[in-house]
Amino acid sequence: MAQADTHDPALHGTAAAAQPVAHGEGQQHPIRLYLVVWGWLFILSACSYAVDYFGLQGLLRWSLIVTFMLLKAGLIVAIFMHMAWERLTLVYAIIVPPLVLLVFVAIMVVESRYTELTRLLSFGTGQ
Repeated sequence: MAQADTHDPALHGTAAAAQPVAHGEGQQHPIRLYLVVWGWLFILSACSYAVDYFGLQGLLRWSLIVTFMLLKAGLIVAIFMHMAWERLTLVYAIIVPPLVLLVFVAIMVVESRYTELTRLLSFGTGQ
């Protein structure tokens, strides 16, 4: 008994013709998406400049500036570098290393404060 070929388009009728064909060209995103992102980048930059304009000082100033900077970088990476549409492994390959570096920096900050405290307790505050 002969077995029918399951890959024959004649057996599937119009189902084979209805499937989309993948093209080698890239996916085109609507221009509105890019305009919205540019708008948000402008707003975040204005907020960053407003921190200086209003004369905020200390930890609040730097935390706001770094927050706005990270938000802008996230938008640029997600939309203009097309990370929002990439595979999860590629996103992890780009996002995880800087996060690991930030964890190491945080560990170094904690260790430096411990070392400073130990030195002050052991050797005194000087003359």
